[in-house]
Amino acid sequence: MSLKVISNNEFSDMMRVASRRLGDNAKFVNSLNVFPVPDGDTGTNMNLTFQSGYKAVNESNMNTVGELAQALAKGLLMGARGNSGVITSQIFRGFSKSLEGKDTIDAKDLATAFTDGVKTSYKAVMKPVEGTILTVARVGAEYGEEAVKDSDDIIVLLKAVIEGARKALASTPDLLPVLKEVGVVDSGGQGLVFIYEGFLEGLTGETASVEYQPDTAEMEEMANATHHQSVQGHFTTEEIVNGYCTEMMINLGQNPTSKDKFDYDEFRTHIGELGDSSLVVSDDEVVKVHVHTQHPEAVFSYGHRYGDLAKIKIDNMRIQHETIVDGDTSEEENEAPVATTTKAPATDYGVVAVASGDGLKELFESLGVTYVISGGQTMNPSTNDILQAIEATNAKQVLILPNNGNIVMAAKQAVEVSEVPAAVVESKTIAQGMTSLLSFNPDASLEDNKENMTDSLSAVVSGQITNAIRDTEIDGLKIVKGHFMGIVDGKIVTEDADLEKTAMNMVDKMIDEESEIITILIGEDGNEDQANSIAQSIEDKYPDVETEIHQGDQPVYPYLIAVE
Repeated sequence: MSLKVISNNEFSDMMRVASRRLGDNAKFVNSLNVFPVPDGDTGTNMNLTFQSGYKAVNESNMNTVGELAQALAKGLLMGARGNSGVITSQIFRGFSKSLEGKDTIDAKDLATAFTDGVKTSYKAVMKPVEGTILTVARVGAEYGEEAVKDSDDIIVLLKAVIEGARKALASTPDLLPVLKEVGVVDSGGQGLVFIYEGFLEGLTGETASVEYQPDTAEMEEMANATHHQSVQGHFTTEEIVNGYCTEMMINLGQNPTSKDKFDYDEFRTHIGELGDSSLVVSDDEVVKVHVHTQHPEAVFSYGHRYGDLAKIKIDNMRIQHETIVDGDTSEEENEAPVATTTKAPATDYGVVAVASGDGLKELFESLGVTYVISGGQTMNPSTNDILQAIEATNAKQVLILPNNGNIVMAAKQAVEVSEVPAAVVESKTIAQGMTSLLSFNPDASLEDNKENMTDSLSAVVSGQITNAIRDTEIDGLKIVKGHFMGIVDGKIVTEDADLEKTAMNMVDKMIDEESEIITILIGEDGNEDQANSIAQSIEDKYPDVETEIHQGDQPVYPYLIAVE
């Protein structure tokens, strides 16, 4: 079969079959887990993200490829959940932007779209890591660009993209040692390969040759990679070069004196030259800008060349902060419904937290959280879920506590498109989220609260107890299926057949001479008697440390233990 042009009907078929193919293989993608924990969700996140994109295409009444591509991008953006889902949405954001304004597309258009998707996704991640979905997207696009040099056949192009993506996927263990140690390929990369294979099947009714078919044993024994982002460092007030946190929103084209044509790349580059920690997010009508600069007036003057300034804000960080986090990370990265859609009374500040379990919900609300999104590990809320929560607070400004490393990127993406000023405190655990709330000051600025609450995250050590779903070896630690594991700040540090022994071994690695309080949160699979027994063992061994026990009702982890 040969195909030279894709119209709106073929484009819709590509997206439909890709969504179905990814959905059919979501459990396998979930199974590609570095950690042998019962919470692999990369496949689920990518599947729900792409379903949202296809739903937007399917419900669109547009008749051009360019218009359908824009619908796809918007659907993916709002439905994105988890790091893998957010990166997928960014890949196809650039892909769709490349097709804007086109009635139909040919092989060169499609090859360029794959390449532009790669560029956008690499820009979206603060520190791109090779051996991930990014590598698979990049190499696939490179093979596509080579293919269109010799052929104008779209089928030839797609087969080349798939070939490159599969080769890149097979190489991911050589680029990320942890993948090689456990014997799996990158889960997000595998999900993207399924999407690309779906594109081909949508056009031809068949997949490319040498399609990878995992066997049942692989399906049962593998598990999904968890992405851990490093906590930001700090520097002193005297070291701040660009002391004004500057934000503005521009309504494009609404300044009668404006004669400059807006170009995103040129605009973004210039803003970056005016300071650091810059973020520029735009659509056809509005541009949102955040930058740390020494000359905010230059930022506003430049923005005014392209339209009216709808919102402006300046914070003097030298006055407000003694220390600030080194660098702004706003450019990084099952359904999880918002707990309620009823708006709260109007207020100056809103705080949104993500947590799963009635007990955790009550604890966060008692600490001043306005809205709790039901979610967490295995249930990552989407960008749209978080946006709805921001709006439901009915607040002038909102802080977001993701409480899970796999939710941070979706939270940041929600902040980028939110009309309400919002900021993300990058809490990676429930304990960090609770600790950060103790530093919240309702009289402080949004940026001030973000920085102070972020600073407090290092004051707590977070431990999790869960069971192993397979035999493996990680960092020299042999793990037996069915045994319990102790995970400290994302690293498996101990395992044993006895839960209480595992808990004590974990606490031994968490505690130091400055530790004062240990909090135990009881999950769905835990119980008060066992929690009391663990607490008594801790107090017997560490008499100077106080213990607290609360009902958390969280799934997956019988006990969450925090040391402060």
